[in-house]
Amino acid sequence: MNMAKVVCVLYDDPINGYPTSYARDSLPVIERYPDGQTLPTPKAIDFVAGSLLGSVSGELGLRKYLEANGHSFVVTSDKDGPDSAFERELVDADVVISQPFWPAYLTAERIAKAKKLKLALTAGIGSDHVDLQAAIDRGITVAEVTYCNSISVAEHVVMTILNLVRNYTPSHQWAVDGGWNIADCVERSYDVEGMHVGTVAAGRIGVGVLRRLKPFGMHLHYTDRHRLPKEVETELGLTWHETREDMYPACDVVTLNVPLHPETEHMINDKTLKLFKRGAYLVNTARGKLCDRDAVARALESGQLAGYGGDVWFPQPAPKDHPWRTMPHNAMTPHISGTSLSAQTRYAAGTREILECFFEGRPIRDEYLIVQSGQLAGVGAHSYSKGNATGGSEEAEKFKRG
Repeated sequence: MNMAKVVCVLYDDPINGYPTSYARDSLPVIERYPDGQTLPTPKAIDFVAGSLLGSVSGELGLRKYLEANGHSFVVTSDKDGPDSAFERELVDADVVISQPFWPAYLTAERIAKAKKLKLALTAGIGSDHVDLQAAIDRGITVAEVTYCNSISVAEHVVMTILNLVRNYTPSHQWAVDGGWNIADCVERSYDVEGMHVGTVAAGRIGVGVLRRLKPFGMHLHYTDRHRLPKEVETELGLTWHETREDMYPACDVVTLNVPLHPETEHMINDKTLKLFKRGAYLVNTARGKLCDRDAVARALESGQLAGYGGDVWFPQPAPKDHPWRTMPHNAMTPHISGTSLSAQTRYAAGTREILECFFEGRPIRDEYLIVQSGQLAGVGAHSYSKGNATGGSEEAEKFKRG
């Protein structure tokens, strides 16, 4: 391909400036993912593993490669609203790169304006910030870096479950504030041992969570439209449920690890929350829009849920007045589970691999494809349904005004 314009939307640098040094000197070397899939295999990388690549100054380590090959490269964090840099630059962009943590929402309206757009690339996992139906209709390729941060997210899920059940965050706050209020700390603290935990979806992240929770002596449940092989069920002692609604009443802890598409939008709502045990914990590191935000807040206030945690919101960034910032018994973080420095090294390399294939006319790995040639493709055909989940994303503009 001749000179292309690549527009990349990344989150802001740290408030104290881009780091000049890091807490650790290197990353562990990982050769393969648990299912045997190899890590990204670009021809080269122009960054140091373990550096901050996902913010504006990190540029996913791509500038040298793109400019050496004659392409133009625009990087911005200004992504929301008609006056944003993203909206201005999109008009003649050939490629858009975005991360789920600071998503550049590619709505049908934006895709209609982007007459030259050929590739929407997610640096990470989860392409629901792209209107997949509009991409299908326009013949735009949508790709993501499958498995790059699945284990990162699974670790975050385990951390959040332990945080909620053990009442860690409020207890830490007593220590910071100079107190020794043991009774206040433990009046909501339990052990996870013996609890029943269920995952909605048992793909790479869901199975990763179950494998990590097994040594805690928990009873493991799952529901998925693709049932796991019998040997995996036996190995982990899994109980399979045909539907989500069947699983909820059996669980003390539910973790959502399912992609967002029109069929899963708002699947957690006032009605489905009534099926949960009173005092269950809900963890969501998948997508905020899987949940009706106000229904979750109401369930925490009533005690139907004992805790809610995770790191995904809708829209992203969440408005300053989003109720999940202040609702009781929450263990929320900004969307960080999949953008550890370890994960960034993998997804930056995967982004480079996809771009090399795209520009050199080589096929993109099947595992990375979501939409190609006007239809769901690769992993997208397994995980997504046609349609649009970007509706309402314009509310992200409120973050700037808030």
